[in-house]
Amino acid sequence: MMAQIPQHFIDELLTRTDIVDVIDARVTLRKAGVNYTARCPFHSEKTPSFNVNPSRQFYHCFGCGASGDAIQFLMDYEGMHFVDAVEALAERAGMEVPRNEKQTRKVAASRPLYELMDAVARFYQQALKAHPPAIDYLKSRGLSGETARNFRIGFAPEGWDALIKAFPNDVPALVETGMLIQGEDGRRPYQRFRNRIMFPIRDRRGRVIAFGGRVLDQQEPKYLNSPETTLFHKGREVYGLSEARRAAQDAASMIVVEGYMDVVALANHGIDNAVATLGTAANQEHSEMLYKVVPSIVFCFDGDRAGRAAAWRALQATLPCLQSGRQAEFLFLPDGEDPDSIVRRRGAAGFRALLESRMSIIDFLYQHLQSELTIQGMAGKAQLAEKARPLLATIPPGVYKDLALRQLEALIGLSLGGSTRSMPGRPLGAAGRAGPAATRGDSALSPGARAMQLCLQEPGVIATLDLDDLDIDPDMRGGTTLLKVIGFCLQEPDISTARLLERFRDDPTHPHLKKLAARPYWPDGRELDTDTAAIALAQVLRQLHQRSSRTMSEHLPPGQRRGLIGLTRR
Repeated sequence: MMAQIPQHFIDELLTRTDIVDVIDARVTLRKAGVNYTARCPFHSEKTPSFNVNPSRQFYHCFGCGASGDAIQFLMDYEGMHFVDAVEALAERAGMEVPRNEKQTRKVAASRPLYELMDAVARFYQQALKAHPPAIDYLKSRGLSGETARNFRIGFAPEGWDALIKAFPNDVPALVETGMLIQGEDGRRPYQRFRNRIMFPIRDRRGRVIAFGGRVLDQQEPKYLNSPETTLFHKGREVYGLSEARRAAQDAASMIVVEGYMDVVALANHGIDNAVATLGTAANQEHSEMLYKVVPSIVFCFDGDRAGRAAAWRALQATLPCLQSGRQAEFLFLPDGEDPDSIVRRRGAAGFRALLESRMSIIDFLYQHLQSELTIQGMAGKAQLAEKARPLLATIPPGVYKDLALRQLEALIGLSLGGSTRSMPGRPLGAAGRAGPAATRGDSALSPGARAMQLCLQEPGVIATLDLDDLDIDPDMRGGTTLLKVIGFCLQEPDISTARLLERFRDDPTHPHLKKLAARPYWPDGRELDTDTAAIALAQVLRQLHQRSSRTMSEHLPPGQRRGLIGLTRR
């Protein structure tokens, strides 16, 4: 990304940018001598330890270690990518980011779409003022005019062509952004949203990228979202983040609810740190995005079966994000209630009182697993451990993982020993001595294919192994491909199977690798867990090393090796 923007431009941009102004627009800074201080926006604290040095144009937190320049601040605070952060600062400074022809065309094509979507939002806001039934509906839901303005709530008029009449020169762009639907058989486009309360969906930079619409009556569907477009990818966005960011950072916590009206109703009662997913289950990308803003997430779900199923999906998506300093909790509401109904009947105090009943993500994990088992007997405890281990294996190494393991040990009344605690960073030699029967998997695969299968299905495992004394001959069958797979895993320890496979999309081996990724490791179809993958991969790499030692020159120094040891030391 950085290579696409000349260094001289970055230098000039930072020269024209005052980091104090950039940060103070988002975090309240106080003068302290020649510097400025604030409570850190990246972790929870009572005493300010976040320091901004205007002469160095640099910030540093003495509490959590966060630091950087204005570009890095936008990346961390707003959750932007590098290029987005540069573009935001450049726009603020009145500079044009230099781009190649392809990039220039892409930006030139998208900029008018953002401007159009903002104009559509203004059109809907004006339409709301002219439609008393819509205003009465919002009043019946207890919303104030100030809240409606803050969220830019509007109204899509009844009929098929209001947008076309309002924007007659932008019909193709309205189709591209999903605001109009192209008629079949060459018929004219028509409005997607009709007779609905409209909620603009804004990205992390505050730009309108889509809409959600709610009916005024009993029509179906009750809620309707914009489709996926060049501007809007619902799996990457949440509703209300732009509005909730400052309050969430002050509270050091973000509440995730299920609907637009929940977010708006809570804000209407002074609970401003809520967001909602956009018709999709909470996923890992959502959690990572929110953790860039706050250290704590509270997932709020209905207490019924569907709500608990959604909560379980959110738990699975969030476990891999639980690095040190982060936490996640779950609040289950009484049957038939949602945040909107609760805050309207009981007020903000009533909702905050319910928040006191939230449970930690680990408590919910064990509660959910125990609800499916009877753990009084030995068999039940064994089942609990078996179900918990693959989930706990997804938690990054640290205190959270250790505490979760201790809680499991307390529940089953048994110490799991060092093998469970040492899931990350286990020595390869020790793992290689584990019994082969427990990890042999599908015996029909060659050792090289099995190694690729393990790497594809559990890419993070390779980074936990000690590779210093290994070599694999690239000239053996599949050796070059295996070394490429291992190399990508080492370069990006957090790479997913999907992203790993994408590296080979144009490679002739891609179909074979897809099959290995999809092929069950166990003959009986059981899921492969991280512990097993680590032990099995250690064994098969040791086996491949022994074979390679017969064909490779052992006297070559590490820097000249063509195999795995050379790969890791270059």
